[in-house]
Amino acid sequence: MALHPAIAAVTDRIIERSKPTRDAYLALIRRERENGVDRPMLGCANLAHGFAGTEEDRDTMRAGRAMNIGIVTAYNDMLSAHATYYRYPEQMKIWAREAGATAQVAGGVPAMCDGVTQGFPGMELSLFSRDTIALSTAIALSHGMFEGAALLGICDKIVPGLLMGALRFGHLPMILIPGGPMRSGLPNKEKAAIREQYAEGKATREQLLDAEIAAYHSKGTCTFYGTANSNQMMMEMMGLHMPGAAFANPGTKLRQELTRSAVHRLAAIGWNGDDYRPLGECVDEKAIVNAAIGLLATGGSTNHLIHLPAIAAAAGIVIDWEDFDRLSPAIPLITRVYPNGSADVNAFEDAGGMPFVIRELLDAGLLHRDIRTVAGDDLSAYGMKPVIADEALAWVDPGPSGDETIVRPASNPFSPEGGFRILTGNLGRACIKVSAVERDRWTIEAPARVFEDQASVQAAFKAGELDRDVVVVVRFQGPRANGMPELHKLTPPLGVLQNRGFRVALVTDGRMSGASGKVPCAIHASPEALGDGPLARVRDGDVIRVCAQDGVLQALVDDAEWAARAPVQAPAWASGTGRELFAMFRHGANEAEKGASAMLAAMGA
Repeated sequence: MALHPAIAAVTDRIIERSKPTRDAYLALIRRERENGVDRPMLGCANLAHGFAGTEEDRDTMRAGRAMNIGIVTAYNDMLSAHATYYRYPEQMKIWAREAGATAQVAGGVPAMCDGVTQGFPGMELSLFSRDTIALSTAIALSHGMFEGAALLGICDKIVPGLLMGALRFGHLPMILIPGGPMRSGLPNKEKAAIREQYAEGKATREQLLDAEIAAYHSKGTCTFYGTANSNQMMMEMMGLHMPGAAFANPGTKLRQELTRSAVHRLAAIGWNGDDYRPLGECVDEKAIVNAAIGLLATGGSTNHLIHLPAIAAAAGIVIDWEDFDRLSPAIPLITRVYPNGSADVNAFEDAGGMPFVIRELLDAGLLHRDIRTVAGDDLSAYGMKPVIADEALAWVDPGPSGDETIVRPASNPFSPEGGFRILTGNLGRACIKVSAVERDRWTIEAPARVFEDQASVQAAFKAGELDRDVVVVVRFQGPRANGMPELHKLTPPLGVLQNRGFRVALVTDGRMSGASGKVPCAIHASPEALGDGPLARVRDGDVIRVCAQDGVLQALVDDAEWAARAPVQAPAWASGTGRELFAMFRHGANEAEKGASAMLAAMGA
């Protein structure tokens, strides 16, 4: 089927807007391929240092005829998603030898978890860990020892950070290798219910801890559809995984064979062969649009309204929230995965998963088929499901949906549109995700209660001060104020207020990720409150209108009074937990819509 005209128009808009920066980027990676640092240029001492840590492959590497794959890994054993990578480098070296190549761990990158730091000072390092990961990836690949790279990362900032760093070495072929989700534990709906009971004082801390442990119980990615699993979805949509690799569980033969095939494939797409596939050419405007479409079609995490512009900028591509807004009416919502439904990602995978979604969107003309992927010259391979057949890896048609309460054909969607909106008004520009919000709550108009941190909201909730129709405003949570921490601690109390029948919304210059769920949340408000942004003018009792239907974010205050108001003074910057080390990231960060990155801003991206 022909490509939907709205998708074509948005893509053309991005191509035209990006032409100067994209041309400059492609010129950069051509120069790096032709004249950059690579192994033949290195001196004998340089090479000896590069070989010194390996014995089994030293002779092969010395001969210089085999591809050497750099492994950049986010392994640590504190976090379930990345603990799966413990044995990967050993295995990958063996699989590289099978393909006539070698492999070395080029470097590690940090991997922090919002689930661990949520509501605590470490969360203020979270967003900027992405840029730290990008810098670490660049350091790992800077040695000129590699003709390709395998990027091992899964969670929130790790995949965007890996890509941002790797794209500056876009002349190299690269494949992202996920580790897969943990097996299903306590259902997400039951976990959320316990959290709400605890917020109301109806469950003990021990009961809450038991529920959390039952939900997050083993190695692998968390099973709800938040930022981490949205990452894996986007890598499939962009063709940067082996097809269908996103959601195979750890410790299975299928997971092992998908990783093995990724190593073999890297050896086949190097620059000395006839199927050279540099990362910087694979990540083009069409691939970025496909990632945006995936977010809309699956109800993915709103964190990627920050991360996808940052990834694009690293490849010389300029996208903005208006691109998402223009795409949204054309893209049907065809999945329901928690928090947009009751199923987890394992149930989603069993019902057809990403191969079903991609096949449906391709057949409906709702994705760019003609993109250059790591697997081939179009996206069709990603509409096939990987299986183990006769002890070997194979790909088969995913067939019909295994459960239409989880995933549906594009012809029979849960909603005819993707559920993303831009909101504008005298409170600035924000975004809202409404795929899990009931239609009768798309518009909330209520008096404001203003806060400057999550803890104050929780205290007011426990004191019964929010038992009414209310728009909770949490300001000074933007990237320059405090690193833009996620505000997930607000989800249970706001959910409880809504359950009590009150009309509730959140407005913030901070983040809520994809876990905001049923409560309407106007997030990433820009300009942020720090620096006299409009949220700094809001006062308790101001009536605020949040309307996803009409795209409105407005304080219903007389224009003259609004203009005359002085902004409140920003809180002092906090120190401790290493936050002071990240002051330069805060000072230089650009707006959320541009990626919330001091690094990108400084390099002119």
